[in-house]
Amino acid sequence: MGSPRQTHQRQTQQRQMHLGAVPYGTGGPGSHTLWLDPEIPGDASVDVDWFVEMAQLAERGLFDLVFIVDSQFITPYSPPHYLNRLEPLTLLSALATQTSRIGLVGTATTSFNSPFNLVRRLGSLDLISHGRAGWNVVTTGDAGTAGNYGLDEHFDYDTRYGRAQEYVELARALWDSYEDDAFVRDRESGVFFDRSKQHVLDHEGTYFKVRGPLNLQRSPQGHPVVFQAGDSDQGRDLGASVGEGIFTHAPDIPSGQAFYDDIKTRAQRRFGRNPDHLVIMPGIKVVLGDTDEEAREIEATDNERDHTFTAALEEFGRPFGWHDFTRYDLDAPFPAEALRYGERSFYTRAKEITERAQASGWTLRQAVEATRQFRKSPFVGTASTVADALVEWWQARACDGFNIGIDHPANFRRVVDELVPALQERGAFRTDYDSTTLRGHLGLPVPANRYAAAAATAG
Repeated sequence: MGSPRQTHQRQTQQRQMHLGAVPYGTGGPGSHTLWLDPEIPGDASVDVDWFVEMAQLAERGLFDLVFIVDSQFITPYSPPHYLNRLEPLTLLSALATQTSRIGLVGTATTSFNSPFNLVRRLGSLDLISHGRAGWNVVTTGDAGTAGNYGLDEHFDYDTRYGRAQEYVELARALWDSYEDDAFVRDRESGVFFDRSKQHVLDHEGTYFKVRGPLNLQRSPQGHPVVFQAGDSDQGRDLGASVGEGIFTHAPDIPSGQAFYDDIKTRAQRRFGRNPDHLVIMPGIKVVLGDTDEEAREIEATDNERDHTFTAALEEFGRPFGWHDFTRYDLDAPFPAEALRYGERSFYTRAKEITERAQASGWTLRQAVEATRQFRKSPFVGTASTVADALVEWWQARACDGFNIGIDHPANFRRVVDELVPALQERGAFRTDYDSTTLRGHLGLPVPANRYAAAAATAG
């Protein structure tokens, strides 16, 4: 059997590129000084009007979704956007009332949320938005978050991913508490709902015990779309088993193809899933200019301005559980013993940094410089140049679409006004919304209610 990329190559003409927009407000990792842009309000990260403006701009560009990232642990060294930002599901509920078609995806952790409460909030967002909600499932890499929830230490990797697996399965069962025709609401007969179509879950698993039912009906798309982002082996298995959208990063086409093949092969062979029911969207930086040369100059200027050495040093410790590297001698050998602080944090990334530093014989200064090393994005140039690059990645099955970071507002307006039309001219992107739900945008099926399906099979 060939790889999913090879198996489905013939379907290229039936595919549609997917686009997500990721607003970072006053500036996330690698862009500590983004807030100095006069077009960005100093309080953008807590300004709902700012987010409404960005979401409506993305919707005008026919984007599939807007994605709100999140974490719940900060230090004085955290990026400006992390220091002071709105809770994702609250924010997305507000955006739902100011938009009509674009998908609304928020990050919520399975490590520090009670399942019934979070499932209800996500289901509420899905109903408020008429079926446009998505959930980015995370296990929380910032180990310090445990202290905010009364724990002495963060869960280990196996526990984090075991909880996440059970959590998603539990969530989907709760969202099926009512069959789609349970609410009769017949004034003539006085029957409000059919009691036979309300289902008690009585879940008792390894990590959670929840009786149910959820006091909420299903939305037009059945369940919120489940997204996942994780590059460890456990993370890839979680994405392949339960993810419908996969957020990732890829430096080039071969890396993207390798990840694409791995995730879709795992989904198909290990978990018996249709690989077309996973949409893979790497996060990218797009910079547009009137010429390719001008765009590259803008990219270089933004990189130097938005990612200083001081900021890079201060945020360097995040994969290592926010270990404070500012107290080390910058010109001494890289302190490899610090890897232990990352064991319950973003360990895959911390291990990669440590091994590279040791193999290269780097000092701490050199390791930090490597993280801020100017890496040219493949997606810089005129709208035509960038459109060609995006289509090349998409046609090569390095991805199914892209998450475009919203940094400087003037640049994102050019994405909507110039890049989107260029993609439409190439037949790669929609010219209008043809669905009202996020599942519809992404080409994903509406999940059947498990109880109705079981009854139909038994009948």
